[in-house]
Amino acid sequence: MDRHEEREYLYWLCHVGFLGAVKIRRLYDYVGNYKRIYNIEGRQLEELGILNQKEAGLFDGHKKRLDECKKELEELRKRGILFIMSHEEEYPGRLLEIHGYPMGLFVKGRLPGEERPSAAIIGARSCTSYGKQMAAHIAGELSRAGVQIISGLAEGIDGAGHMGALEAGGDTYGVLGCGINICYPRENYGLYEQMALQGGVLTEFMPKEAPKPFHFPMRNRIISGLSDAVLVIEAREKSGSLITANLGLEQGKEIFALPGRVTDPLSAGCNRLISEGAGVLLGPDSVLEYFQLQNGKILRVHEKNKNGLAKKEKMLYSCLDLQPKNLEEVITLSGLSVSDCMSALLELEWKGLIVQTSHQYYGKKL
Repeated sequence: MDRHEEREYLYWLCHVGFLGAVKIRRLYDYVGNYKRIYNIEGRQLEELGILNQKEAGLFDGHKKRLDECKKELEELRKRGILFIMSHEEEYPGRLLEIHGYPMGLFVKGRLPGEERPSAAIIGARSCTSYGKQMAAHIAGELSRAGVQIISGLAEGIDGAGHMGALEAGGDTYGVLGCGINICYPRENYGLYEQMALQGGVLTEFMPKEAPKPFHFPMRNRIISGLSDAVLVIEAREKSGSLITANLGLEQGKEIFALPGRVTDPLSAGCNRLISEGAGVLLGPDSVLEYFQLQNGKILRVHEKNKNGLAKKEKMLYSCLDLQPKNLEEVITLSGLSVSDCMSALLELEWKGLIVQTSHQYYGKKL
């Protein structure tokens, strides 16, 4: 199958509004390529239980837009914007490890290197001057040591982290909650343009798609997914940064938080993360030690990220959260046998990823 042709059909499929990453992957796994998906009638997909009756009708009607989609994709290519499919070798390997990874990514610039460690620097949009300075300083020092900086190109901490990396001569990558040709917020347009030359900007959302509130939690799973460690600089008790930290935790990433005064609302989220077991971010050395850097050269990524988890351990880990669950419930959720479940729980506990809070009650360890 011609890759360019496949890309055209996936681009068309991504325009079908009710199809998300999970459904598109289910279709792809069942059919085998995107052109065949296009040629299937909606009624067949309804019979298979993949689409409901209304969706089947919309699916068939959407086929009229194929030529329009092909033209759009060609225009993007002419403007230097790549559309990368999940089964292409250029697609980030780290993202393939997360649940519901995007089936296609739009990229302006380039993607993070697979062999180099990467750290997400995230935090409040309305942050303090101290928070901005720390984000820029830590990003700069990590960049000089060869760590890639990932963030969301938002105001405040995100922008400061990107800027710190760029000023240090490093590369940094912004994940958007909108289309690739939209810079949000507009104030970061200069940063957006510079990152396309000194790193990259990427998104799963269709071109011209405006930023919407529900886009940002989706974007956050990519920020944490592309990173080996997530650094929270300033965050309120309830914030998007904590969502990203929890997503990172579920993905098996190391979490660091910058401590602050207990009376400061912008430190409440960070202090809570630390109280629940996150690493204390006292400066760039906290992260450099984690990545085991010496003399400015990266030796290796931490064992937890390098070796990852076995398939059964990953399945079991995804069934747990910070609120402990009874063994019987864990067995039911995971679908594993009692012996396999106990074996995986022991391994996760030994690796320090989960904790047994009381007899046969297990929860994730932050």
